[in-house]
Amino acid sequence: MTTTTTLCHSTADDIVVRGRSLPRELIGKLTFTEMIYFELTGREPTPAQRAVLDACLVTLMEHGLTPSAIATRLTYGSAPEAMQGAVAAGLLGVGSTFVGSTEGCVALLAQIAGGADPLAIARGSKRLPGFGHPVHKPVDPRTVALLALARAQGLFGAHCTALERLSQAVDQVAGRAIVVNATAAVAALIADAGLPIEILRGIALISRCAGLVGHIREEQQSPAMRALWEGAEAAVPYKEQP
Repeated sequence: MTTTTTLCHSTADDIVVRGRSLPRELIGKLTFTEMIYFELTGREPTPAQRAVLDACLVTLMEHGLTPSAIATRLTYGSAPEAMQGAVAAGLLGVGSTFVGSTEGCVALLAQIAGGADPLAIARGSKRLPGFGHPVHKPVDPRTVALLALARAQGLFGAHCTALERLSQAVDQVAGRAIVVNATAAVAALIADAGLPIEILRGIALISRCAGLVGHIREEQQSPAMRALWEGAEAAVPYKEQP
């Protein structure tokens, strides 16, 4: 069995990415967002798909001093000679609770788009990925902006519709309005933009990587590592076992 790749090939005078010359057809021709779409699918995005993907990347880039950012800052403060280690430490914190919850949400939306009952899904779990937020109430402003963009770009498709239906079901089961957070909106938009849902967490990682580099830059200019370290020690004091 022969194993091949369709991604990239280099010669003495060219680099070919998915059948296109990097120096002659891609550099200066595609934006970074367009190149991400092209790399993942082998197709250039339409203007609407580019706009939606770009908006999702912008949305996921910065979340403040969340665990992934704290991990990056602490690691950079400990080993400033290895910026890649600090970024990697933060990326390891992208999971089912922070940022990576898009992955769990899009799986539910795909089920609903395929005919599953949103009410049954809402009843099947006390906490669904993509729902609820400790700060943004009664609505997540990012979700509002993203869904409005999807409508404006003509990409409010099966997954965005599924999100609306799931939200209504969640509210019905809870007996009150539950916030649809930004990760749910990103999940719906990415799927309706024609990107493979299996790679969704990877898209979150691309965006978060840039955000973590921003935290490193601020750590270089205004170090917070020691304050975070001391704050953790103060918040979790030592206690003798009985």
